[in-house]
Amino acid sequence: QVQLVESGGGLVQPGGSLRLSCAASGSIFSINDMGWYRQAPGKQRELVASITSGGNTNYADSVKGRFTISKDNAKNTVYLQMSSLKPEDTAVYYCNARIRNLIIRTYWGQGTQVTVSS
Repeated sequence: QVQLVESGGGLVQPGGSLRLSCAASGSIFSINDMGWYRQAPGKQRELVASITSGGNTNYADSVKGRFTISKDNAKNTVYLQMSSLKPEDTAVYYCNARIRNLIIRTYWGQGTQVTVSS
């Protein structure tokens, strides 16, 4: 069984920073990709950033230049450093990972709330 556990959400003022973490644990042979999605009230879940096993990154246009995704392979952990936060970044942020055991399966974390407000 695989679990993704997120941490680091909270309330921050506009212009502030937060760092999200997501640790994968359990039966893991290898991790193909990890990423962060977010879902604001009344909106669809959207990709924020992703990182491949080789370290290639991809960002939503709305966060380019403000957010940075990184990973620690030894800890099976992915991070999202968020800077210059805006009220429109307010959402529940979900960690996502494609993990290989006998087959490749996609797993989701439980979500962590990020609120940007003065």
